[in-house]
Amino acid sequence: MKKLLRACSLLLAVTLAACGGSVPKLSKLPADAIVLAFGDSLTFGTGAQPETSYPAVLEKLIGRKVWSAGVPGEVSAAGLARLPSALDYYQPRLLILCHGGNDFLRKLGDAQAAENLRAMIRLAKQKGIDVILVGVPKPGLLPSPPDFYAEIAKEFRLPYEDTALKTILRDSELKSDIAHPNAKGYAKLAESIAALLKKSGAV
Repeated sequence: MKKLLRACSLLLAVTLAACGGSVPKLSKLPADAIVLAFGDSLTFGTGAQPETSYPAVLEKLIGRKVWSAGVPGEVSAAGLARLPSALDYYQPRLLILCHGGNDFLRKLGDAQAAENLRAMIRLAKQKGIDVILVGVPKPGLLPSPPDFYAEIAKEFRLPYEDTALKTILRDSELKSDIAHPNAKGYAKLAESIAALLKKSGAV
C-alpha cells in the first residue's frame, strides 16, 4: 500500500511539474505594439459575429491592437504563400499562428502541414517577430492536435497553446458546428491565449 501511495505521489508530482512547466519567454509588448492573428476560419471567427471572434476578444483582454488575418478554408500551403505580404503590411511585433485544420479536413498529410508551419515561423523570426503557436485539433471522436505542434513549439522555443481548442471542440455548448467554436468558445480561446501571453511575459 505504501509503495502504491508513493507511486501515486510521484505520478502526481510529475503531472503537476508538466502542467506548470516553464513557458518560453517573449519580449514585453509595448502599448502600441501590433499583434497579428494569422490562420484560417478559426481566426476569422466562422460561427460567430466579427466582434466575438477570438482576435477581437483578445484585443480587449491584452490592451494591444490585434489584427485578424484569417481566411476561411485556407490550407497551410496557401497560408505560407500569404504570410510574407501580411507581415509586411501589418508590421506586427507578435504573430499568433493557428493553422493546419483544413489540411486535416482535406487529408493532405501531417508532414506537409508541419513543414509549412515551420516555414511560417522561420519567416516571422527572420523579421524579428515573436511567435506563439496554437494547436489545431484533428477531427475525430476526441479531437486533439497532432503531436507535431508540440514538437515544433519545442524546436523553436515557442509558447504553445494546446488545450483550448480541443476542450472547446469537445463541448457542444461551445461550438457552432463540428469544426468551429461559437461566441462563447472563441471567448475561451481568447482567454487561454491571453493567459499564455501573460505567462510568457509578453503582456
